[in-house]
Amino acid sequence: MTNDKRTQIGKRVAQELQDGDYVNLGIGLPTEAANHIPEGRKVVFQSENGIMGVGPAPVEGQEDKDMINAGGGYITALPGASFFDSATSFAIIRGKHIDVTVLGALQVDQEGNLANWMIPGKLIPGMGGAMDLVTGAKKVIVAMEHCDKHGNPKILKHCSLPLTAPHCVNLIITDMAVIEVTPQGLLLKEITEGYTLQEVLTATEAELIVPDKLK
Repeated sequence: MTNDKRTQIGKRVAQELQDGDYVNLGIGLPTEAANHIPEGRKVVFQSENGIMGVGPAPVEGQEDKDMINAGGGYITALPGASFFDSATSFAIIRGKHIDVTVLGALQVDQEGNLANWMIPGKLIPGMGGAMDLVTGAKKVIVAMEHCDKHGNPKILKHCSLPLTAPHCVNLIITDMAVIEVTPQGLLLKEITEGYTLQEVLTATEAELIVPDKLK
C-alpha cells in the first residue's frame, strides 16, 4: 500500500471518531487514524497490550523501545495516559467500554461478517484480541484496501476464509469508497475522489445499494 492511500484511509477513519470516544486501533493501517484527529477533538486511544491514552507515532529517531502497541509499532503516550496488564485491558474491552474499534480485514461480506485472522495453509500469529474487540466494541470499522494485491475484491457476497466473527462490521472504509453495513445490505455512502461508480462496482463482488446522489 502506498503512503498516499494509507494517509487517505487514516484521515477518513479519523472523521468517524467523535469527541470523547474511547477507541481501539488494530495493528497496521488502522493506527494511521491516530495521526489525523482534528485539532480540538479529544479521542482516547487504547491498545490491548495495556495502554490507554496512545498518542501519534513518534518522530523518526525519537522512538522509545519500551513504548509499543499490540503490533510492536512505536507509539507515544499523551499526558494522563495509563498503563495496565492484559487482564485489565481485556476487561475494558469485554466490558463494552470501547466505543469504536478499527480493524484491518482480509475479507468482509454483505452480511457484515469479518475474516481478518488467517489464510488456511499459511503460518499466522493467531487471532489476537480481534474476537474480543468485534464483540465488545459498540462500533466496528474496517479499514483496508478495496482489493488484495492480486486485484481480487475483498468485499464479497460471502467470506471464504475462516471468520473472526459474524455480523459484526458496521462501516467499511477503503481507498475507493465508504460503505455502511445495513439490515438491507451494503450501502455505498461515498466514492473516493478519482474513482467512478463503475470502478467501485467492478472492484466489489458484493451487491451495493447505490443512492441516487451517487449515480
